[in-house]
Amino acid sequence: MRNGKRVEPLAAPALATAADHEAATRLATAAGELLIDVRRRGLEGRALKAAGDRASHEWLMTELAARFPGDAVLSEEGKDNPDRLGKDRVWIVDPLDGTREFSEPPRADWAVHVALAIEGTVVAGAVALPAAGITLGTARPPALPAVKPRAPRILVSRSRPTEHARVLADQLGGELVPMGSAGAKAMAVVRGEGDVYAHSGGQYEWDSAAPVAVAAAAGLHVSRLDGSPLRYNQPDPWLPDLLICRRELAGTVIDLGLERS
Repeated sequence: MRNGKRVEPLAAPALATAADHEAATRLATAAGELLIDVRRRGLEGRALKAAGDRASHEWLMTELAARFPGDAVLSEEGKDNPDRLGKDRVWIVDPLDGTREFSEPPRADWAVHVALAIEGTVVAGAVALPAAGITLGTARPPALPAVKPRAPRILVSRSRPTEHARVLADQLGGELVPMGSAGAKAMAVVRGEGDVYAHSGGQYEWDSAAPVAVAAAAGLHVSRLDGSPLRYNQPDPWLPDLLICRRELAGTVIDLGLERS
């Protein structure tokens, strides 16, 4: 317990089937390959962003409807259907996370998110990093690399680093690592390229659902900044904050009370 808050709130995935885990990985990977093809069409700027968002969203919606006709879907690029609130199983997807970075070849810090939430908890998911040729998913949870003694590396937005991040770096004696999409930042922690992703500026559920599923399966700490559990498929899909980090740093970050500042 830290400040009366739970430090390790997310239960291990238990309700997803092997087919759910595999589907998340296959769909994220295939959507990423589709986006690589879109990137090769010679489009630029807004036209490239729009083409990528549309192509990936439409493909994922078709595949999810065919594979899981009884499940609901919440997508960044789709109209929210309140019927999802009456469903136990809801797929939460971001067809193209980091649209800005996607439109700036050869940047690789953009992603595809596919996650499954059951009764409000993400239980399966995958994050594809198509430009890097990598998909990390709960079907085969990644092994965390060993950490060498060094100052903590804190992932921040490349365009909008927050004051909270600067406070966190000062308190931990750490360094800021700018990066693009939320999925890329979260997977940098999973891959040992960073140590803390503490987001205080608010995100939508599709920004964090798949990264949280993968990070939890890999053995990282995932929660709100105050240590409380992350809940998904809520009426308002806005999440105020997020913490993904190595477990040995979680208590220190939560004790800083960044969500209150």
